Amino acid sequence: MKYKTHGVCTQEIDFEIEDNKLVHVQFKGGCAGNTQGVARLIEGMDVDDAIKRLEGIQCGYRPTSCPDQLAKALKQFQEVQ
Repeated sequence: MKYKTHGVCTQEIDFEIEDNKLVHVQFKGGCAGNTQGVARLIEGMDVDDAIKRLEGIQCGYRPTSCPDQLAKALKQFQEVQ
């Protein structure tokens, strides 16, 4: 699934889910080291657990962050399933 982000440097998040687990996560744009780190840490994690851990994280003064945007993407994915 591709998710167009809002309010962060990353423009898009691509991810794949199998058996309610994240098997692939890739951020396009943003802080490369941070987004690669988040992607590697989150791969293999249960979708519900990932949402709980990432939701609400802020980036500086912004009300959202790349991890928070991933949580929003995962919630959107769950709504269409």
